[in-house]
Amino acid sequence: MKKTNGIGFFEKNLTFWVLICMVIGIFIGKYFPSIPEWLGKFEFYNVSIPTTILLWIMIYPMMLKIDFKSIKDIGKNPKGLFITWFVNWIIKPLSMYLISSLFFFIIYKGFINKELASEYLAGAVLLGAAPCTAMVFVWSKLTRGDSAYTLVQVASNDLIILIAYIPIVSFLLKVGNINIPWGTLLLSIVLFIVVPLVLSMVTRSIIIKNKGEDYLNKTFIPAFDKYTMMGLLLTLIIIFSFQGQKILDQPVNIILIAIPLIIQTLFIFAITFFMAYLAKLPFSIAAPCSMIGASNFFELSVAVSISLFGLLSGATLTTVVGVLVEVPVMLALVKFANSMENKFNRKW
Repeated sequence: MKKTNGIGFFEKNLTFWVLICMVIGIFIGKYFPSIPEWLGKFEFYNVSIPTTILLWIMIYPMMLKIDFKSIKDIGKNPKGLFITWFVNWIIKPLSMYLISSLFFFIIYKGFINKELASEYLAGAVLLGAAPCTAMVFVWSKLTRGDSAYTLVQVASNDLIILIAYIPIVSFLLKVGNINIPWGTLLLSIVLFIVVPLVLSMVTRSIIIKNKGEDYLNKTFIPAFDKYTMMGLLLTLIIIFSFQGQKILDQPVNIILIAIPLIIQTLFIFAITFFMAYLAKLPFSIAAPCSMIGASNFFELSVAVSISLFGLLSGATLTTVVGVLVEVPVMLALVKFANSMENKFNRKW
């Protein structure tokens, strides 16, 4: 796939592709409703089998990029890691909950009902509790970040997700009086993190042993690019085919959802960037440190939302809007971060 300034053509124009998928999905839902009805029959413990397969196609290649052996370097420049962990796992989920509650239940009170507000809040919480993984490598590259350090940040966060995601999500949703089936939440984590994580670790080990790490990174992983793109686009089309009538009835809701998500992204970036500045981190560490918290592991959020609340839910729509706004907002933050590089690399 052609690269532009370090980011693939597809990733750079992700917002456009999401909009195209929205149009196609709504068209299918309105004029060919039998298709989403047929797909809705394929479920196992409330988990959509077609979307699970497509989400695996997205998540597995992302996990392949992560070398968990890099954890041995966790003691190098620990201040950056402490800031990343503190923001990602304490500030970010709580701020997402508070900002989303403010908008969905108070500011938007005259526009959406309480039930829909709860669904949107649930989707926002699922996004807020899942810091970014693979795309951070892109943001790090665009800000000339320390690639080795970024790898440690991503690897450590992926391991924390295994133990922290369920407690954080369940606690915040309980505070919001949103009931979730614990069994389905646990199954979601197993399906969308544990399984692809284990498979990726086994695959990395086998490929490196037989072909070498160079082959893994330059040939094997890039071969999945077109399938990853296909998996994301088809997943979005399926979601929008289920959501089509809701969007046609209330198209402004997409904008209403996007506003608090964008504010949350800007807030998390600002607080992390400022903390990194105060901690006197070099820019090559401060920039990716800020990006990993500002962006989201939206693939996981979409997957868990579909499992917990279904393809028709407002929660799933919220996670998809997260995909819609992610790239343009993050590209703007990359540009801003690069303009501030001289502030970090001055002599203290």
